[in-house]
Amino acid sequence: MIRELRLTDLGVIADATIVLGEGLTAITGETGAGKTMLLTGLGLLLGGRADPATVRPQAKQAAVEGRLVPTPAALRIAEDAGAMLDDGELVVVRTVAAEGRSRAHLGGRSVPMGVLAEIGAEMVTVHGQSDQVRLRAPAHQRAALDSYAGDEQTAALAELVRAHERRRELDLELERWDSEVAARAAELQRLEAALERIDAVQPVAGELEDLRSETERLDNVELLLEAAAAARSALDGDDDGSTAGAMLALDAARRALESGAEHDATLREWALRVGEAIHLLNDVVAETGSYVASLEVDPQRLAAVHERRAALTDLVRSYGGAADEPDPVLPVLAFAEQARARVLELTAPGSGREALERRAAEARAAEEAAAAVVTENRRRAAEGLCVQVDAELDGLAMRGARLHVELIGRAEIGPTGAEDVELRLQPHPDAPARPIAKGASGGELSRIMLALEVALAGRRAEAGTLPVFVFDEVDSGVGGRAATEVGRRLADLAQHTQVVVVTHLAQVAAFADTHLVVSKGSDGDRVATTVHEVAGEDREGELARMLSGEESETARRHAAELLQRPERADVRR
Repeated sequence: MIRELRLTDLGVIADATIVLGEGLTAITGETGAGKTMLLTGLGLLLGGRADPATVRPQAKQAAVEGRLVPTPAALRIAEDAGAMLDDGELVVVRTVAAEGRSRAHLGGRSVPMGVLAEIGAEMVTVHGQSDQVRLRAPAHQRAALDSYAGDEQTAALAELVRAHERRRELDLELERWDSEVAARAAELQRLEAALERIDAVQPVAGELEDLRSETERLDNVELLLEAAAAARSALDGDDDGSTAGAMLALDAARRALESGAEHDATLREWALRVGEAIHLLNDVVAETGSYVASLEVDPQRLAAVHERRAALTDLVRSYGGAADEPDPVLPVLAFAEQARARVLELTAPGSGREALERRAAEARAAEEAAAAVVTENRRRAAEGLCVQVDAELDGLAMRGARLHVELIGRAEIGPTGAEDVELRLQPHPDAPARPIAKGASGGELSRIMLALEVALAGRRAEAGTLPVFVFDEVDSGVGGRAATEVGRRLADLAQHTQVVVVTHLAQVAAFADTHLVVSKGSDGDRVATTVHEVAGEDREGELARMLSGEESETARRHAAELLQRPERADVRR
């Protein structure tokens, strides 16, 4: 609900405070008095585009302040933005500087304009002449029907959007699959060739280091033989006994130490240590002998080792990791494992395009099922909507006019369903039904729009989602009995929610619970507009002016009759 609006230096309005009551509020005034500025101010408050040209001449900025009672959804948006309530009300301030900058404050916090727009979308629906143009649009007609279908349709549409997106994803995946056939074939060929190379070599972890050591030994076998033989000879002497080795000297030293060991513990310790050295050297002599016996010049083995190392090094260059890897063969083995997994993925039965086609077909079936639910909901809703709107049109001086809802199938299911929605108006029983986008006049569109809102109001009231309605000259092109019925419908709608109407018809204004008059005056040498509530004789005078352009006695009597009509009292019961 909108409690209050205050406009400062906005167009012709220097300073005006508007208190909006519950139920129906009518705003009237002479042409050019500034009624449009009230709606401009409301639009700014709801996040609309700011135009520096609306700032009052010679003023630095225009300001609009509003006090709103937020809906639960609007309150959540405000709280997320850090706004605070003032005695249960939300204070919104919008300023527009003459140089073009615009600022917004919500509940004491500076916020982006988008936050005001979100709150406005949750709280207020504005209908003006431009909305008659919107009503001609198929998307707006479809939205009206879906809104009438209620929460079940909202859930069905959400499910359809999910199914549609899933189907589109799989279709795109199939397209990518088909476009990448050559790339996948090349990948498979490359991986199989790599695995063939690796399997032919059959690398083993740590093998390169072992081969490097063996190569070093085979390349220097004669030097190693000489070194080992010389060492053995130095330790054990020559085989022909011509040269004594170190072992003989050590044995002599041990015997000498043992001869005095029984008289001195130190000599005994030394004798033991020399004995241990003799045992160690005996092992070395034996091992060098075996080593010399095992070594032989083997050019064939050396060539085989070089060939093996070259094969492994080639694999490392192609499939290995960094050059400083502790074991360069390990990355090759890891690559081979990953390549085998990918080859299985590319060649496994039941995968590939067949699997994608199966999943896409399932997604398409799910989309068709979801679209069928949406279509059925629309068929049922169309029947009820037409009955209610027809009844409203009868009361709006369009007796005999009938609304038809046509569901026109599409070539392909979209996120909004398998059909377009087209509202058609049959002006009288003998006339064909024609699309309202082509066959309805401006006055008829106004009444159709009002009839739709009244029909939708009950459903939305049940769901607790009914917004504040603002109608800008919805009675355009309407007169006589139809004008009275427009007023009645607005009053009916106001039984469910707050309704504000800018009108030039006394028959409509007479139904209002609150009547505000916009008057043009002067502020020094400048035009100024004021807004004030009228009641009693003042209200009769305003209605008389609207009826005849002047407050004559005849016009006043007519105005009094409008205020006392049974129809007006009936709405309020």
